[in-house]
Amino acid sequence: MSLLDIIKVIGCLALLMFGMKNMSEGIQKFAGGTLRKVLSAMTTNRFAGVITGAVVTASIQSSTATTLMTVSFVNAGLLTLLQAISVIMGANIGTTLTAWIMALFGFSVDLSQLSWMMFAVAIPFYFSGSSSKKSFGEFLFGFAFMFLGLITLRTHASEMNLQDNQAVMNFFMATGGWGFASILFFVLMGGVLTLCVQSSAAIMAITMILCSAGVLPIYLGIALVMGENIGTTITSNIAALSANTQARRAALAHLTFNMFGVIWVLVLFKPFIRMVCSVWGIDPDNSDPNMTPAQVEEMHFKLTYVLATFHTAFNVINTALLIGFTKYIEKFVCGVIPQKEEDEEFRLRYIQSSMLSSTSELSLLEAEKEINLYMTRSHRMYGFISDLMKITDDSEFTKLFSRIEKYESISDRMEVEIAAYLTKVSEGRLSAEGKTKVQSMLREISEIESICDSIYNLARTLNRKNKGKSDFTEAQYEHIGRMSELVDGNLTNIEKFLSGGSKGIDHNVILNVENEINNYRTELKNKNVLDVDSHAYDYQMGVYYTDMICDYEKIGDYIINVLEARFGQKLTA
Repeated sequence: MSLLDIIKVIGCLALLMFGMKNMSEGIQKFAGGTLRKVLSAMTTNRFAGVITGAVVTASIQSSTATTLMTVSFVNAGLLTLLQAISVIMGANIGTTLTAWIMALFGFSVDLSQLSWMMFAVAIPFYFSGSSSKKSFGEFLFGFAFMFLGLITLRTHASEMNLQDNQAVMNFFMATGGWGFASILFFVLMGGVLTLCVQSSAAIMAITMILCSAGVLPIYLGIALVMGENIGTTITSNIAALSANTQARRAALAHLTFNMFGVIWVLVLFKPFIRMVCSVWGIDPDNSDPNMTPAQVEEMHFKLTYVLATFHTAFNVINTALLIGFTKYIEKFVCGVIPQKEEDEEFRLRYIQSSMLSSTSELSLLEAEKEINLYMTRSHRMYGFISDLMKITDDSEFTKLFSRIEKYESISDRMEVEIAAYLTKVSEGRLSAEGKTKVQSMLREISEIESICDSIYNLARTLNRKNKGKSDFTEAQYEHIGRMSELVDGNLTNIEKFLSGGSKGIDHNVILNVENEINNYRTELKNKNVLDVDSHAYDYQMGVYYTDMICDYEKIGDYIINVLEARFGQKLTA
């Protein structure tokens, strides 16, 4: 085998992987929103979760994307870890469709002409001004590239005459003569190759080509497939190393599920493989020496069906065996990966750069949930202002003021980190709706950070007032308290709206409270002029007073800005 042959194989694999990636991304952008709704709604029990995971994965042709999507829902509180485990089980079943597509169309049918036709059909969709049509065009292009890569890989393999290549045959003869150790070796090799190539579909294609060429015995081919099932889970576990606890638990559950499957298949290896082969009328231990070359070729092609059948049977039976033990899998992964003891209050909870979804569309949910949490933390910071006004002890005042300063610093950092994440998301292949949503999110975090700035300004005003000898009058405290209650109520309202949308609270409620805040601010500013003139308090206290009233009113404005950013339009009551 020459260097040129190896380069050609790598090129064919690259074409196949490029097609799979574009096909998956295209369909996720075309129907990603719908699929996310399905995934979050149809997991009422573990059986529904399995079906949902299988359907979604079969639709987007990426178990990794489904797994990452599922992890994001666990982080967002839309799915429990228990539900996520059943979805991941279903994802393993759904991904077996890829092997069947390869076996049924890539080896049995000449799709070279169809591939070119699909390219032609995809062009008008791809260059369409409609975002959904463009995404559908990307899906068709990916489908065509996948088949073209598979066809060229198969053609090149046949041209290489692998069955006559002594080096290749010697390798399989040498490594295949170790008995059960050979099976373990090929399981390990399948895992390593999948980990290196980052595509179980690519390794499955190579396995099918080697078996259909009569180079690789079916036992060793199935061992490679088993290794592929482990390798694809190692990828997600590595990606989850720097992620949060729930992400690592979900990834470990995936690895645990597949490892258990490999173990029981190894225990029943030959009987189970014989059963799968018998479905296609093949005896893996004996071949008829009187078969004609045409019959031998037909038998070799049937091995691709055997591999696809095994892949499906492996995942279906494994799911059937473990579906009743999902609670124990949950306990196991929670025991292996316990919740961190340290306070995670001031770190991003829902978004992780290392767990950026396979398509940018699927990363928007994490960002949205992080923004909602950002607002919740800002509201918590706001609550410190009322406490600060009640403190009379200087040391306690200084302690709480320092805490507010810390929150303000954290707020700045959160804005930067969320913005950086959204920027990374926007660099991906986003739909028009996705791009608009990113712009809205960037505005939201800017407005929330402004809320925190105003809260800090309130604390600074109280700090300056506290250093003086005078204090607010009882009437001023009463007015400030009333304004604080109005703003606090609207902060609660915007939290409910961000978490539940129109289902959480009617946006008109927020607008009406804002009008009340504005009117009260105007009333208090006018009354302040009269009170200073009548010497109810001195001018300096009047400045502190109006500064606080104005900062409260600014917070109300920023709340409306967040609401409008989420709506994407100007709002009026």
